[in-house]
This record gives sequence, C-alpha cells and structure tokens, in this order.
Amino acid sequence: MCNGITRRVLCSDGRLAPPHLLRASHRHNPISEALRSRGFLARSMALLARTVRSLARPARSRLLRSARPQRAHAPSTLPRTLSTAAVALDDEAEWAAAFVDATSVFSGEDTHEASAQRMRALVKSGLLRHTDLRDRPDRFFEAHRLLARRAVSEGPGFWVRFTVHYNLCYGTVLAVGNTDQIAALDAVEARGRLGCFALTERRAGVQSGLVVETTATYDAATQEFVLNSPSQGAYKNWISQGHVADDAVVLASLTVGAERVGPHAFLVDMASAGISTGDMGVKTTGNDLDNAWIGFDGVRVPRSALLDAHCTVSADGAYARTTKLAPFEMIGQRLYTGRVAVAQAALAFRRQVYEVTEAYAREKPIPDVAGRSRVLADIPQLKALFKDAAERADALETFVGTCEDRLAPLLKTGAVPDADLALAIATAKVRAVEDSIDACWKLKQEVGSYALMGDSGFKHLDFLNCCKFAEGDSRVLAQKMARDTLRVFAKSGDAGGAASTRLAGELAKALKSAAGDKVATADLWDANFGTVYALADAVMDRVVAEA
Repeated sequence: MCNGITRRVLCSDGRLAPPHLLRASHRHNPISEALRSRGFLARSMALLARTVRSLARPARSRLLRSARPQRAHAPSTLPRTLSTAAVALDDEAEWAAAFVDATSVFSGEDTHEASAQRMRALVKSGLLRHTDLRDRPDRFFEAHRLLARRAVSEGPGFWVRFTVHYNLCYGTVLAVGNTDQIAALDAVEARGRLGCFALTERRAGVQSGLVVETTATYDAATQEFVLNSPSQGAYKNWISQGHVADDAVVLASLTVGAERVGPHAFLVDMASAGISTGDMGVKTTGNDLDNAWIGFDGVRVPRSALLDAHCTVSADGAYARTTKLAPFEMIGQRLYTGRVAVAQAALAFRRQVYEVTEAYAREKPIPDVAGRSRVLADIPQLKALFKDAAERADALETFVGTCEDRLAPLLKTGAVPDADLALAIATAKVRAVEDSIDACWKLKQEVGSYALMGDSGFKHLDFLNCCKFAEGDSRVLAQKMARDTLRVFAKSGDAGGAASTRLAGELAKALKSAAGDKVATADLWDANFGTVYALADAVMDRVVAEA
C-alpha cells in the first residue's frame, strides 16, 4: 500500500523497483502554487545554450537550408548542462541552429535519468515554449523534424520523450486548460518539470480506439476528484516518460453525483499518494526512454486538477458544459498535431537513412566483370530505388506540408479541423509512415552486410514501427476511413471517386446479410477485411491526388 511518503514503483515481474525509481510524494508543485497565486503572471525568460550562427540547416528542413553532419557520441553518464545566456532568437534559421546545438547532447545510450535530465535542461532553456504549439506552430513542427533526423543514430527515445511532453501532456493543458492552468506553464518551464500523457490502458491499446476504464469520481465533501483503476486491465499502459514525469495528464471517465459524463482530462502530480508504476521492460530500440504502466488507488486530486476550459464542476458537485465542444473533442486536437508531427518524423528519419546509405554506396567500390570503375550506388536496382524513393518522399513531404499549413491557423484560434482536414491528416500519417517503412525495408535488402552495422542507421528502424501505432494506429485509422466512407455511400450511393464507390458497393453488399445485427455485421466486417483496407487505400489515393 502507498503510505503517502513514497509511491510504489514495481517492475513488470512484481518486484520493487530499485531506489532510483522511487520519489518523495510531498514535493514542491509549482503548477499548484501558481494556480493558488493569482498574481503569478511573470514569464520565466528563455535561457538559451548560446547563439550559434555558423551551424547549417539539416536537409529538407522547412526553416533551414543545408545539411549539418551528425555528431558521434560515446556512451554518456552525465548530461551536459545548457548554458544560461538570456538571448532572444527571432530569426528562424538562428533559432533552429540553436535547437540543433542544444539537442546534440542527448544519446541513445543515456540512462532514463540522464535522458530526463537533458529533457529538463531543454525545457528550462525555453527554446521551445509550451505555448508555441498555439503561437508558433512552425517551430513546434520544425523541432520534431530536427529531432527525428537524430533518431537514425541515437534511436527514437528522445524524440518520443519530447513529443509526449510538448504535444500530448502540456499541449493538452493548452487545449483544454483554463487561463490559470495555461499561465502556470511558465512555472513548468522555469523549473524544468516533465509531463506524460496517460490515455492508453492494458485492455485498450493503440488498436482498440479511445476506450477509458480509469475512473474519476467527484467528492463534494472534500472538493476533490478520486481516481481509481477498477482492475489491472484499466492500468495505464506504455506511458512514455511515465517513471520520471512530475505531472501526468490523465484521461478518466468522470462521474459527478449520479451522472456519468464521459472521459475528461486531469493534470495530476505524479507524486500523489496512491499512484503505482511499473517498468514495461527492455525494448528493441529507444531504451533511453522510460515506458511505464500506471495504476491509481484512491488518488485524490484537487478540483483545480480538472482541465476545465470547456466544462465546470462546482464546489457542491454540479457539472456543466461551458462550450459546445466536449472536452474529449478538444483533446483530439493533440492527435491531429501529433499525426502531422509523426508523419514528418517518419519522412525525416527516412531521408536521413537514405542520405547516409547513399553516401556509403557512392564510396563503396565493387568488382565489375567489364573492368569498369564501379561503386555500390551504380548497381541498377539500387540506383532505381534511390531515385524512386526520393520522388515518393518529395511528394509525401509536399502533401504533409499542406496539412501542416492548413492546421496551423486552427491551432492559433483553437478551432477544430473539419472532416476534410481530419481525413487529410489521417491520410498523411498513414501514407508517410507506411511508405517510409516500405522504402527503408527495401533499401535494407539491397546493401548487404552494411545494413547490419550499428552505425548504418538501420539499427533503429523500429522507430518507424513506433510511428505506425503512435497517435492512431495505421490500421485503426484505415478502418475509420472505410466506415466513414461506407456511411456516405449508404446515403448517396457515391463514395467520392470511381474506385472508392466500387469498393464501397462491394463492401455494402457483403454486409447486407447481417440485416443490421451488430454481431453479424462485425463478423462480416472482419471476414471482408481485405475490401475494408482496399476501400481505405482508394480513399487515401483520392485525398492525396486532390491535395
């Protein structure tokens, strides 16, 4: 049982975790302090590593111009502290160069604690502010692209840590938090606090859709919410940065009085009594990132923990919506930004893998029966692959860029994407990731033993697998596209294009015998999965063609 002084930290086999994973629960919480003090409005000025004017731009970056070579890193034990020169960098190229320099210190060989310390230093530097997702979305997306290129040499751990912190955790505060909660993000930056996003659960993973069994019940007597995991199946699962985080945005099904009002987001201090965590174990890549399961046993949080820009719970327990949007709809904004960031990350990673491999292939001599001077890059199938992959990447980067450009104005105003943009963003995520997986796998098969070398870039290809299931698994998104298209077809007989209309007709015919029975429909849907995914592909083909 949790004794209120420490929270239990268990490994996946049920043993108590080593002391470095334990933490005191009665820590100073600057967010709570800021919310209590209405006078907390002073902004903690950004502290930058140093102004770096000579650094060049990583290739294909939208803000910079030329490639900067990767640094070699030996395994590290202590993170380098960023310097604290207070400098305002408004020029985008200068900002991006400083960001590249500041993030060049992390290593895939870092321990969880060292990686977290580097992340804290980056947060405190202010190079990316928590409000930049709203005010400077170009910087938000560029930061993700720049970090993704480092994943080729260092793995995906730090990239995931970064996006969980800025997009999922505190980005959700920005989306559904009230004015005071957003103002308190200055305290997060000043103290270098870290956040995680507790949505997925053991019985509701990335292929299950948005299912939440964790409960939050309002206690009017104490004016607190009480969070519980009804069973181990409701434990939050695979929560990135879950061990080292100071705060968690927790999605829980809220009950106020006798009324169940659905999933809501709460900003929870991870030092609270009743929180248990456990390690998910060693991964194939990204082991500098901690991934945890999290359980809640009577965790009490103040009424101010509810992110309540779109709803209120009064002191005496009256629930009301204050806008037309459900809180869960605005939380979905982070899925849109995340999908664009994931798509761009997959493409940036893929570009870097191809650039590194092509540079090697152009220097690797090979024998030639005709006595010609030949290198590996001259092999016709490899030459064709380089050309084809580059053309596909160009087209995808253009398409994903249009999605970012359409989304950015909505982030600044808080508006929700319409159905067309939501479909385009889902398409961008699926196509960018799946094409990158295909392109990198094909490349790996053509370069012989070089693909086995630790510094070749192929070591961390599982980063693309992370991209596949992050922010909406590719298969789940494809099934949603097919369902949505089938509904349109049922009303109008038109699915938006010749191919999609034909496939929607075939699928509708296959489902007809179910006569509306849910179980029979689900069985027939599964039996016709090939048509389901073909329909989704036809829809995505049309969306890309019309962009």
